[in-house]
Amino acid sequence: MTRRERTVDVLIVGGGPAGLGAGAELAASGAGRVEILEREQTAGGIPRHCHHGGFGGRAIGGGTTGPAYARGCVAAAVRAGATLRTGVTVTGWAGGLTVDTTAPTGLERITARAVVLATGARERPRSARLVPGSRPPGVYTTGELQQAVHLYRQRIGSRAVVIGNEPVSRAAADTLRVAGLDVVAMVTDQPVPRLTALTRPGDRTPVLGRTTVAALTGRERLTGVRVRHHDGRTATLRCDTVVFTGDWIPDHELARRGGVLLDRGTRGPAYDADHRTTGTGVFAVGNLLHGVESAGVALAEGRAVAAPVLHHLATGSWPIGRPAIAVESPLRWIAPNLIGPDGGLPLGGRFTLRTDRRLLSPLLLVRQDGRELHRQRLLLPAVPGHAFHLRAGWVDRVDPRGGTVRVTVS
Repeated sequence: MTRRERTVDVLIVGGGPAGLGAGAELAASGAGRVEILEREQTAGGIPRHCHHGGFGGRAIGGGTTGPAYARGCVAAAVRAGATLRTGVTVTGWAGGLTVDTTAPTGLERITARAVVLATGARERPRSARLVPGSRPPGVYTTGELQQAVHLYRQRIGSRAVVIGNEPVSRAAADTLRVAGLDVVAMVTDQPVPRLTALTRPGDRTPVLGRTTVAALTGRERLTGVRVRHHDGRTATLRCDTVVFTGDWIPDHELARRGGVLLDRGTRGPAYDADHRTTGTGVFAVGNLLHGVESAGVALAEGRAVAAPVLHHLATGSWPIGRPAIAVESPLRWIAPNLIGPDGGLPLGGRFTLRTDRRLLSPLLLVRQDGRELHRQRLLLPAVPGHAFHLRAGWVDRVDPRGGTVRVTVS
């Protein structure tokens, strides 16, 4: 089959809020031919399946549902002059900033002057979490559940258990209730403070803290979830539906194939405050970098990447040998995780972090080669599944030729 070859100025891979935001801002800023590729038939990313409200700011008409928010992002990108192509999958790199794609119209090879990766993140399914048991119907991730309920109008079941206690877990519980199911419990391996043992005011669904899933039961259909409490007790929660939520992993396959360095903590591309990866001319934005933040954060990052992309198009410059930023346990990751040579600050003037366990008013210490750069006491607890932030005013004190910058908890 003949492969058609084309060139563009900026190629954006991924048509969720981050990619659409980048496309809108770059096209409006005169970046030349800006093309967005989305492998799904409809662009908009995860919000397409989130029918609850609360999406968007003033630019999109705030307080709207996920599908309406997604349509607004698409309209903004197209209105600005970006070319949006759906049903197109990037299958690999052909060297440099050239990628191979496949679509119903055939094979293409596209060469760009800059590439923006916005491929997002996904939840780990039951198989990746190594949960024992048979493989009965009735097992979902949040995304699969939302598509089944809102897109395909499928009948789900009657009694459900949600694995996780993050915002996405509560969104899954809401979707289950919309579908007419009784949510019998939410299960998390993290401790649950007594004051937050319920999912939200007026919701009587119990949250079982310090509890893990031991196995799934049932063959023709799921019949229960066997759980193990921290004290060794076991129990079986009778249900015909279980939803595994959270435990996000970036969709980093394309970045990895292109030789882009991945950060050990986030498992997404290592990047600096200007969203530059270690691949020359390759930028990254959104939940590919830090699974998973809100659609609003992803959209803001997409817009913010326009200025550094335009600078690269104008100058061709690219930093080499940037110091990395690493965290130590119980901190899980930090983003951005490279220090740019120009001392640029991340979006909002702060770094985003996550933790593996609850920390009450932690003191964060930032050091490089034994030299303290910054210390900051958090006034609120840091809890697993939720982002917290570190001020970035210390960045100009980093030695660009020094070792790794380390963030620890005292």
